[in-house]
Amino acid sequence: MSNVKPISSNQTDTLEHGQNALRHAADVLNTLADKLDDSFIQAVDALYNCQGRVVVSGMGKSGHIGNKIAATLASTGTPAFFVHPGEASHGDLGMVTSEDVVIAISHSGGTKELSDMIAHCARLNVVLIAITGKAESDLGRAATLVLNNHVTKESDPINMAPTNSTTASLALGDALAVALMQRRGFQPQDFAAFHPGGKLGANLKTVAELMITGSAMPLISDEARMDDALLLMSDKKLGCVGVTDTAGKLVGMVTDGDLRRHMSGHLLQQPVTAVMTENPITTNTEQLAPAALALLQDKQITAVFVVDDQQQPVGLLHIHHLLQAGVV
Repeated sequence: MSNVKPISSNQTDTLEHGQNALRHAADVLNTLADKLDDSFIQAVDALYNCQGRVVVSGMGKSGHIGNKIAATLASTGTPAFFVHPGEASHGDLGMVTSEDVVIAISHSGGTKELSDMIAHCARLNVVLIAITGKAESDLGRAATLVLNNHVTKESDPINMAPTNSTTASLALGDALAVALMQRRGFQPQDFAAFHPGGKLGANLKTVAELMITGSAMPLISDEARMDDALLLMSDKKLGCVGVTDTAGKLVGMVTDGDLRRHMSGHLLQQPVTAVMTENPITTNTEQLAPAALALLQDKQITAVFVVDDQQQPVGLLHIHHLLQAGVV
């Protein structure tokens, strides 16, 4: 007998209300995307050419959205911070300089707490970008540029809670950040510089940041014998040895698997060239850590040498290095 309880009519209604809210929000965003115009391009231009910092401000729910927009801009290469409009009226207006660009968020455009910020921007001739649903509002008329987040209806049943309007504001902020990233040629390495901690930071590290180098690498000449190779493998405890020629080029690699395949009474007397795997798999210093992990997993190996353009080893990356760094 099944333990799964049937969904009641009330539960069905609840699920339907949630689905409708999400679908309504999706419709709002699709409409918003279709209505983007030259004002958006000019806003991106203003933010890109900003000589100071981007100051984001908003009250209530718009303030929460503004905090997130400022954080997203800052983490994607555009220096930005949030100023609460109430605190701005009590001294924090000094944070806004003539070289800054201000993004003010108010769906109604009539938020009284923003009035001092608006006046300050006018005094300093600061570019003021308004995200508002009413272009003819006080904020809209005072702004240099208006990004209209107008929605015909919120998603809540009484049409009063900021839901679709805040979603639209947040999406516009994300759209600005994405367009700026593309304008700046923002790369994963740049993103990593702003996200050094946690799983995200680990997954944005490059091979160069995790590999071992110099004398820590197990390297041996192609003229050596296997007894020397085994001693080196035992000393370095990495389960492999790289084999280089007289020019320093990596020509082979001896692994635990190679030892098992060539196990015999004469193994120690054999030259490393007779046991090694020729032209082993390698990587480069710029490869991102997750891609390197995928390479190890795909080839079913535990370590890979990192080589330069002349195929000379500059490092060794072991799967333990990736796991210890938290790469997933």
